[in-house]
Amino acid sequence: MNLSRRFSVGAYFALQLVSIPALAQERLTPEESGRPLVSEETAGEKADAAKVDVNLKSPGNHSWFDDLEGHIVVEAGVNGNPWTHTGRNWAQSYVDRANTATLNQITGTLSHPVSDIGGGYGLGFVFEVLYGSDARFNPTIGMADGAITGMYQIAPTQAHIDAHLPWFTKDGVDLQIGQMYGMQGVEGTDALERPFYSYNYSSDYIVPFEVVGVTATVHIADHFDWILGVNAGNSTTFGGAKNNNRPKGYFGFQFNGLMDGKLDISALSYVGPQQSVYAIGSAANHEMEYIGDIIASYKIDDATTVTVNGTYFHDDYLRDDVYGVTTYFAHDFFPWLTFNLRGEIFRDNNGSVVGTNTSTMSYIDELRGRPYSYDYAAGTTYGELTAGVSYRPQFLNLPKGGLTIRPELRIDKSLNGTRPFNRVSPTDDPTINYANNGTSNMFWFSCDAIWAF
Repeated sequence: MNLSRRFSVGAYFALQLVSIPALAQERLTPEESGRPLVSEETAGEKADAAKVDVNLKSPGNHSWFDDLEGHIVVEAGVNGNPWTHTGRNWAQSYVDRANTATLNQITGTLSHPVSDIGGGYGLGFVFEVLYGSDARFNPTIGMADGAITGMYQIAPTQAHIDAHLPWFTKDGVDLQIGQMYGMQGVEGTDALERPFYSYNYSSDYIVPFEVVGVTATVHIADHFDWILGVNAGNSTTFGGAKNNNRPKGYFGFQFNGLMDGKLDISALSYVGPQQSVYAIGSAANHEMEYIGDIIASYKIDDATTVTVNGTYFHDDYLRDDVYGVTTYFAHDFFPWLTFNLRGEIFRDNNGSVVGTNTSTMSYIDELRGRPYSYDYAAGTTYGELTAGVSYRPQFLNLPKGGLTIRPELRIDKSLNGTRPFNRVSPTDDPTINYANNGTSNMFWFSCDAIWAF
């Protein structure tokens, strides 16, 4: 990853199967965590669920505070790649350490659904903190970034007020104000917001991970929403923690529940300069980045879903165009067993996006506009195919919540003759390596376990 020279985390445009992006990644309750979202609901149901949950029924003697909810998700995993000479899986952030068991996340959430406060208005909130190796790639600069600098770090991941306003249309407007997950992408940070342990290239390297700002969803019609947002940028805040002086923002739309609830379509753009003034000076205020994301998700039947997602990214400073297609297929053989398949083709034109951060603080230093260590490769067309299952054992009698186990097999391949996998060469800069003399493919296997309650 490199915001200043190699990777501007914010680009996106690929094909995927999980559902339409919404205001922010939704925390699952223990009851819902039994099946991954990739096949739990129709795409329309998922899109509706991911919106702010509005409850405007009369509370009577029921206190607003009675609806407070707390949840914890614990994810740990292990992966195997016996052919690596670097100890790493090339071009992976969250699952970067090869042949290693990892505590990826312990995520705690305190929330309140948007509930009636009178006059058609609703109010709620979400507060979430993540501890584990995943926190290395989910910081927000200016919000405890670097408080812990090792493999296992801590990061606030959500802190936003949610509101429903009875304005403009009959269904009104939903607002989120504060820190929230980025809207683009399908494979969320929350372990149960994705069908696999590993990420695809688009989700791992391009989509904004965190934003701080305001996002509005205007419900224009029963099946049509208009989305607008303004924020400080990818994983940054304001003041001395900002990356530059210009705002960034989302705009787009989504169609929900077409064809009797089987089809959802969304188109969402993210635009604004993302480079850091601390890395390239005042030019960071003018070097624009453009991200386009289109997703179509179709529910074939109650057990089978297919989603295709196209993504395009351009960064003026990096002079790079990145684009790709990812397709997901999910089928429930049983209520406790889901088969998932993912195929992706992803092109990084000049090698400025795909790479590997090699220090536990590399990504944070990158966001801060400071020097950091990384490995990079030439422009490559990547292909990846991942197959796995989500197994939810029914015989366990856990004291709380449910357990999901996800083994997977994955092969990554260079489709244009480059050899970036499993080996790197040193450069004149001891903090930078060049991945040019390895293999043209990488076969590896992983498994994680998720306990949600």
